[in-house]
Amino acid sequence: MYARIATFEADPARADEAIAAARQQAESNWANPPEGLGTAKDLYMLIDGEHGRGLGITLWETEEDLQRGNEALNQMTPPAQGGRRTEVAIYEVALHKQR
Repeated sequence: MYARIATFEADPARADEAIAAARQQAESNWANPPEGLGTAKDLYMLIDGEHGRGLGITLWETEEDLQRGNEALNQMTPPAQGGRRTEVAIYEVALHKQR
């Protein structure tokens, strides 16, 4: 499994707006995925509203799926109130456990 982790920065005073905008965009894309996003397995959004930071973590089963998804996500622009994407990193998931 592979993970794409995008880091975001936003105005902490607009954290609630950023969360709402990210949820709306993610739900729209999850229900009707754009080309390259249909094979995403999981999506996590982690927010540090106090400091205006966030992480978007998307999991993919294969490296090929991740590459297609990464290209699609890199072409997307975060919603205005969602701040700006500051970094994208790719990882191989060495351990994934669920209860």
